Amino acid sequence: MLTARTIAKETIRYEEVAEPSLEAGHALVRVHHVALCGTDLHIWEDDYPTELPIVQGHEFSGVVEAIGDNSANISVGDRVAVSPVTYCGQCQPCRLGRPNVCRSIGCIGCYSDGALVELLSVPVEKLCPVPDGLPLEIAAMGEPASIAMQAVNRGRATAGETALVLGSGPIGLLATLYLSDLGVQVIAADTEPDRLELATAFGAAETLLVDPSKPFPDAGQSARLDALTDGSGPILVIEATGVPSSLENAIRLVASAGRIVQVGISPRAVTLSMKDIPFKELDILGSRNSLNLIPDGLALLARHPGQARALMTHRFGFRELPQAYALMGNRTEKVGKIVIDMPAAEAAGAAAPAREAVTA
Repeated sequence: MLTARTIAKETIRYEEVAEPSLEAGHALVRVHHVALCGTDLHIWEDDYPTELPIVQGHEFSGVVEAIGDNSANISVGDRVAVSPVTYCGQCQPCRLGRPNVCRSIGCIGCYSDGALVELLSVPVEKLCPVPDGLPLEIAAMGEPASIAMQAVNRGRATAGETALVLGSGPIGLLATLYLSDLGVQVIAADTEPDRLELATAFGAAETLLVDPSKPFPDAGQSARLDALTDGSGPILVIEATGVPSSLENAIRLVASAGRIVQVGISPRAVTLSMKDIPFKELDILGSRNSLNLIPDGLALLARHPGQARALMTHRFGFRELPQAYALMGNRTEKVGKIVIDMPAAEAAGAAAPAREAVTA
């Protein structure tokens, strides 16, 4: 079978390797689609705490080709997405019911070989059945949907509240979608007008265009925020950019006794006043991976097929991986989720033409 291995910085080598054999407790999944995210770009650029060479791909879907006995009643031919995170089950976070931050956490496609391969052996408990009617190329995005849902759940969102979502990339958009489903009034903020148009389609009641060269919010935006929150500020802020100034804005804008969830990731430092957090008595919460929420993420995508497809802005064939990564690395391009169509999808006629730009 064919696999794509990232062997060095911005270098992919296609290799013929032996197909895996069926192991006890595992299933063989014929991979149909792999979605790419920022982590994939960092690995490809050799700017991530993993060792090269590695087979990438941690957001993916496919069809079960072989499986032994299993309590989940999954059968050969079933369409599945896969939960890529592995954990020890013994460390303190795992014992606390928080395996998404296991001290020995692993991730298929990030710390061990992943889904950019035709056939993959996967532990049976990692299989997530795809809802009827949800296309497999959309199901590949169940993992980012789960990350957004984890952030919202960490924030204890409640119907009738007002939330500010900073950043309308894929995670911010999916958080907006889920918050709207929960009956939360969402204000979305981003630097790109096109992304804010999508945020409205994903349920945002109000959008705020951020000019990075000027203070945010401006006078008009402050008045709109006051009007939407009775002058108190949003009770919940989801920070989904990873930009230091965005977290600073979140702390400044959130209501007293409010909650901030930091889901955007960056190694950069933040400058904060030591008084704002205690004076407002804020809850500042981190959010990483998810607590096995991919089935919930798939259900969210299935409830909103139009919005789910709007996330997918580009599709590439398996042999087009270098071009897909180069597009992601070109920060001037408008890119949402890129989906890679694997040979099985091409054989099934479910692949888009190579290098297709998808329009919603």
